[in-house]
Amino acid sequence: MIREKFERLKAILHGYGSCIVAYSGGVDSVFLAAVSHQVLGTKSLAAIADSASLPRRELHLALEIANEFDFPVRVLKTQEFQNPEYLENPTNRCYFCKHELFTELVPIAKAEGFAVIIYGENASDIGDHRPGSKAAAEFSIRAPLKEADLTKEEIRILSKELGLPTADKPQMACLSSRIPYGEPVSEVKLRMIEEGENLLRDLGFYDVRVRHHETKQGHLARIEIGIAELPKMFIGAHFEPVATGFKSIGYAHCTVDLAGYRRGSLNAKVVKDSGLGTTSHAITTEL
Repeated sequence: MIREKFERLKAILHGYGSCIVAYSGGVDSVFLAAVSHQVLGTKSLAAIADSASLPRRELHLALEIANEFDFPVRVLKTQEFQNPEYLENPTNRCYFCKHELFTELVPIAKAEGFAVIIYGENASDIGDHRPGSKAAAEFSIRAPLKEADLTKEEIRILSKELGLPTADKPQMACLSSRIPYGEPVSEVKLRMIEEGENLLRDLGFYDVRVRHHETKQGHLARIEIGIAELPKMFIGAHFEPVATGFKSIGYAHCTVDLAGYRRGSLNAKVVKDSGLGTTSHAITTEL
């Protein structure tokens, strides 16, 4: 079945004739960019949006992967941080981000003769809270992974077979997703989040999210790490460097969520009938 889906994907891509891939360096977009290049060669271009919501390490890694697998990539400076609707951080914030990206890509596609613009939505994304898909529909952006009915797990399997380093990469949403809806997005907050996540990864943690909250006492970091990694935080000697590090970043309080990392945990209140709990259990370190 997975072979049939993979062949279907390649047939879809071949049918485009040429395309621009909305590239982020994540599992789906790396796979899509690599396969598009295999099928279409120079008639496929990857384009990555660079703004404060993209971690610097992610940008550098995305460019290194493109260089290693020899597919062309273009860096676009997007301006979503000039949009007050994006900065207000509504539940459809991702719509404004994707709208900005596609607004930049459409003129490039027309000017340089690319037939379609594609992005990495896949069959596993159906039913998730994805306001960016509305923007994609408005610009007639295609989702060949979804059209081929490829799931996230199948994309990981095929990525491994292709030798892509992202096969086992944790999912990575933009930094703005760490801020609860309704709390304004700012470049200062995103810098703090990025530094906090870098600190945790440098200590050896793999699945990491720093959820940024505002309190009367100042900035609060709610750390989510993979369930299997929680003992390392509790049993290992990580409390002191984490507490000291987050204080130096600017956080007044630092918590560890005992429920562990959950994809889209801040989406729980906006995904109806999901069946997911919304309760977090955290321990707090006063810094």
